[in-house]
This record gives sequence, structure tokens and C-alpha cells, in this order.
Amino acid sequence: MAERWATTMAETLLTHQNGIRLAVFALVLAVMLLWEAVAPRRVRAAPRRRRWPGNLGMVLIGGLAVRIVFPVTAVAWAATIEGRGIGVLPAVGIPAWAAVPAAVVLLDLIIWAQHVVFHRVPVLWRLHRMHHADTDLDVTSGTRFHPLEILLSMAIKFAAIAALGAPTVAVLIFEILLNGCAMFNHANAAIPARAEAWLRRLLVTPDMHRIHHSWRRDETDSNFGFCLPWWDRLFGTYRAVPADGQTGMTIGLAEFRDPPEARLDRMLTQPFRAPASQAASAP
Repeated sequence: MAERWATTMAETLLTHQNGIRLAVFALVLAVMLLWEAVAPRRVRAAPRRRRWPGNLGMVLIGGLAVRIVFPVTAVAWAATIEGRGIGVLPAVGIPAWAAVPAAVVLLDLIIWAQHVVFHRVPVLWRLHRMHHADTDLDVTSGTRFHPLEILLSMAIKFAAIAALGAPTVAVLIFEILLNGCAMFNHANAAIPARAEAWLRRLLVTPDMHRIHHSWRRDETDSNFGFCLPWWDRLFGTYRAVPADGQTGMTIGLAEFRDPPEARLDRMLTQPFRAPASQAASAP
């Protein structure tokens, strides 16, 4: 019965995958924008007209780069791998109803580990720091990644899918979750304290992830999760509260804080430049 239900659900999701992905993206974006307007967590530090063109421009450039470099999507790649029956999950004989959630959780762990590596390896940090250089945080920050980082992340994701033998529907679910969670946990959205404390046991919340965007380096190197919050607790990188408080903490880096750094051209060239100036130093 479980196998039949899983098969039917998978077929439905894959048949309507484009519509589902677009609908979820639009819904989460709309909800976060409304939430930020009605119940912001912090006072805006930088005007949106200065930040949004660059942040949203990165979405277009990154998407175009992926289409040019990768001939297939992650979901199509997963379908090819699944058709060949390769990978760890098929090898151990996990049934489909269990393989899907297992693959989603394992993919999340792999993305968490990738995130840690991008902080620890200097050449990778130069790519990733553009994401952290945003001097404010809102739903658009979840789309602000350098195209080279996006391409490298896609290659890692393709390798992970092949190694796991992740079911096609699991990859689709993971892609939707990753995109939606990135918008959610970067949002400037206030959640009541008791609800937030409960929610962050199941999901990375805005308050939890915002600490990762503190300009204090020990806080930047914490709370690496995008979707599931368990890995930071398990591997000792979890931080519950920022030293300066959620409303007092400084977002971004000590470097690249000048207003022109929010321009799209400056964001694209940032990994290849040393900071032009450093007005302040992070603790």
C-alpha cells in the first residue's frame, strides 16, 4: 500500500513539477514580502532600492549560467541516475517510500557540509563572501549568490545525487524545500519567541540563520543549515543567540560595506578584488 501511494505521489509531482515549483516560489515570496511589511524583525539598515537590483539581478545571471553550463536540470539528472539503478540507496535496497525521505535528509546534510567547506577554504570563501556582504537581510538575500558559486554548487549537487542514487521525486522535493527555506530563513520576519523556539527544532528559522550573517566571524561560522537545523547541533556549530542581540547585531562583513558594493557589477567582481576600504573592524 505504501509503495503504491509513493509511486502515485511521485508521478503526480513529476508530471506537474514546473507548475508546482513556480507556485511554491511565488507563494513563499509573496508571504515573506507581506510578513516583512507587516511584522519586520529589525529596522531596515539599507534602502531596498540600493540592494534589490543587485540581489535580484544575481537570480537572473545565476539562472542563465546554469542553463548554459548544465544541459539538464537536477531533476532530469536524477531521473537518469534512477533509471540506471546506481547509487548507495538502490544498492542497500531501501524501499521507495523510505528512500525518498532518506534522500531528502541526506541531501540536506551534504549541502550543510558544502556550506561549511565554503567558509573554511579561502578560495571558496572568496566566492561565498559575496552572499555575506549584504549589509541588510531580507527575502532577496536568499537569492544573492555569485554565479560561480551557483555553478560549483550544482556540480556538487549532481555528484551527490549520483552517489546517493536519490529518487527523482526526492530531488524535486529537495529543490523546492531548499529554495523555499532560503527565502524563509533570510526574511526579515518576526516570529513570537515561544513559537520560534519550538519551530527551530524542526526548521532553520530567520532568527537562527540571521546569526550566520553577523559580522562577528565566530557567529558567521555558525548555524550553517538552510533547511534542517539538526546538523549544527550535532556537529557543534550551533549558536542560539547573537552576542549583540537580534536587533543590535550588525549584518554583513567588515569589508565591502561601501554603498557602491551593492551594485551588480561590483558584486560580480567582488571575489577577484581585495576590499577597497574597511571603515570598521568586526570584533
